[in-house]
Amino acid sequence: MNPIITATELAGESAGPRPPVLLDVRWQLTLAKAAGAAPFDGRAAYAAGHIPGAVYVDLDSALAGPPGRGGRHPLPDVEVFGAAMRRAGVSGGAPVVVYDGGQGWAAARAWWLLRWAGHPDVRFLDGGLDAWGGPLSTDVPAPEPGDFTPVPGGLPLLDADGAAALARSGLLLDARAAERYRGDVEPVDPVGGHIPGAVSAPTTQNVSEGATTFLPKEKLSARFKRLGAADAPEVGVYCGSGVSGAHQVLALAIAGIPAALYAGSWSEWSSDPARPVATGPDPQ
Repeated sequence: MNPIITATELAGESAGPRPPVLLDVRWQLTLAKAAGAAPFDGRAAYAAGHIPGAVYVDLDSALAGPPGRGGRHPLPDVEVFGAAMRRAGVSGGAPVVVYDGGQGWAAARAWWLLRWAGHPDVRFLDGGLDAWGGPLSTDVPAPEPGDFTPVPGGLPLLDADGAAALARSGLLLDARAAERYRGDVEPVDPVGGHIPGAVSAPTTQNVSEGATTFLPKEKLSARFKRLGAADAPEVGVYCGSGVSGAHQVLALAIAGIPAALYAGSWSEWSSDPARPVATGPDPQ
C-alpha cells in the first residue's frame, strides 16, 4: 500500500462510500519558551479551520508519553494511545489519513505510531493542509467511538542499545539538521553531536526546497542509495525526539526501504552521560 495520499485522492475518497477517518495532528517544535513567546497552539489552529470531518489529535498527550529519561517525546502508553485513537473514531478495519500544517513531522509521527501499533491502512496526506485545495471547516465533529486496539510490533523499533549496535552493523541515519549532527549547535538537548557511527541525513532533504510534499519516489530512492541504505543489511533512523525521524522512516518506505525508528532519539541518548558522543562531520 502506498503510504501517502494526495489531496486530490483524499477529496475523492472522502466523497466515496468508504471515507477515511481524518486526523489533524498540527504541531511544531518551538523554542518559544526560551524566547519568551507563546508556544504554537495546534488546537487553536485546528479550531480556526481544518479539513471537513477531521478530528484533532494532540501530539504531546496522545502520541507521546511524559518527557523524561526516555526522551522529550517517548512512546505513549499503549492503552493511552489506543483510547485516544478510539475517541477519534479510529477502527481497525477502516482507513485512516493523517495530516498536519504542512511540515509533515507530526503527521508522520501519527502514521508511524498507528502502523507500529498494527493498524493496516494508514496514509499520510502529502503536503498536509498546505496541499488541500478544498474548503475548510470550523465544525468540530463528534465521531462514533472506534474499535482500534493497538498491537505493537507492526514496524521495527530501536532502543538506545539497538541504535548503537545498528550504527556498527548496518546504517543508522541521523535526521536532524547537519549542524546539530556535527555538534556545532544544540538548541534543545544537553549535549551536541551524534551517535558514533551514525550518518547525517537531514529530514528536510526529503522534500524539495521551499516545498512540503515529498520528493518523487525515484529521487528519494537515489538519495537513500547515496547514503548507503540500498545495500545496508538493516537501516535505522533517529532524530531529536522521535518526531522528524518518523518522517524519514516514511520517506524510506516510499522508496521501498524498511527502516526502524529509535523513538527515544538524541533526547534520550544525550540524557545519559555514560553514552559516547561523536562530533564533527564524520560518523565516528
